Amino acid sequence: MPVRPTEPVPPPPAATRRGGRARRRREDLAGYVFLSPWLLGLLGITAIPMLLSLYLSFTDYSPLIDVGEAQWVGFDNYREMFTADPSYWHAVRVTVTFALVAVPLKLAAALGVALLLNKAFKGIAVFRGLFYLPSLLGGSVAVAIVWRSMFNREGAFNSFLALFGIEGAPWVNDPQWALETLMLLAIWQFGAPMVIFLAGLKQVPTELYEAASVDGAGAWRQFTHITLPMLSPVIFFNLVLETIHGFQGFTSAFVLSGGTGGPVDSTLMYTLHLYNKGFVELNMGYASAMAWVFLLVVGLITVLLFNTGKFWVHYSDNEER
Repeated sequence: MPVRPTEPVPPPPAATRRGGRARRRREDLAGYVFLSPWLLGLLGITAIPMLLSLYLSFTDYSPLIDVGEAQWVGFDNYREMFTADPSYWHAVRVTVTFALVAVPLKLAAALGVALLLNKAFKGIAVFRGLFYLPSLLGGSVAVAIVWRSMFNREGAFNSFLALFGIEGAPWVNDPQWALETLMLLAIWQFGAPMVIFLAGLKQVPTELYEAASVDGAGAWRQFTHITLPMLSPVIFFNLVLETIHGFQGFTSAFVLSGGTGGPVDSTLMYTLHLYNKGFVELNMGYASAMAWVFLLVVGLITVLLFNTGKFWVHYSDNEER
């Protein structure tokens, strides 16, 4: 049968088109109204202060002495930072050491506990909650105060060592051990990456382990050839977050050292040095310059992690990420 040509659909009346545009405008307006609290927060709390700090980084400014005045000094703050402030480079070394040691050990502890808790037995939910509990407290001042009292010379840790005839040390007041005590506190709070690892382990197909067992693969071989490759996206996610978090450490270092970074600047983290420059010495221009260098370096490290991730992160759908 011959196919009859379809007749063109007449355009909607002008009144209908105007009504549709008016309805879309009302929907757009409603969307912007609901977004307005977030947009105002973005501008007032993030964007404008960041731009102001970028300007201050090129000035000599004290918020109490030079009220309303900022003397333009160009790149002097950055030159002083890199060439005339030995404490700056010491803070960089302390922060890099902290991140290189604490972050891998924290992830290893989180993965190890996640593997132990990835079982089905009575009371498993209670154990998971107990291991996650330290992370609920976060980097709070109360936890740091308790940690400091535990690792004093008369603290609970030395009392425990005394039961075995071992003489303890003033861990938080000893330059040789103060940073290690700070690292131990960070590692102890492994609950957040542990939960993410647990979620990743639940997504690994059990058929892979069954097939490996049939082929004679032991527990270690299954871990290295199945668990780690299947968990690589989760490991990458935790690595990026914990690396950024490791470089941002402030509260614990502030409380354990009394805000000085001591003893003998052994816990002088970058952010603590920035705080002292800006809010103790009231050199806000120099502190702003430190903040922008910190932002750029952490951003470069994050980009580096993403660029290297393509060599060891494997996705089950074989898509390039």
